[in-house]
Amino acid sequence: MDKMTALSAFAALSQPTRLDVFRLLIKAGDVGMSAGDISQSLDVRQNTMSANLSILNRAGLIRNAREGRSIRYYANMDGMRGLLAFLMEDCCGGRPELCQPVINELACAC
Repeated sequence: MDKMTALSAFAALSQPTRLDVFRLLIKAGDVGMSAGDISQSLDVRQNTMSANLSILNRAGLIRNAREGRSIRYYANMDGMRGLLAFLMEDCCGGRPELCQPVINELACAC
């Protein structure tokens, strides 16, 4: 991931509702959620949610798939991994063993 893409992701996550959406979709996992369910879960109007979902999608943090007349949203784990890799790219000044506790903390136990 390059600096501009990382900045776009950080900008997308810097708004409270979008951060809540991203965390909700991470929690939903492979099942994902419909836009309506996301709006209802976070008590946000659907038109406002649509704008927030669009920003997260452009930032590469979420993805969507059409299901008939509705759209299901998922956390884009590749986008999240790319962002985390960007942050840790030069971790620990060439001593990767110092980064291992952080990596262990980030590893999903699921």
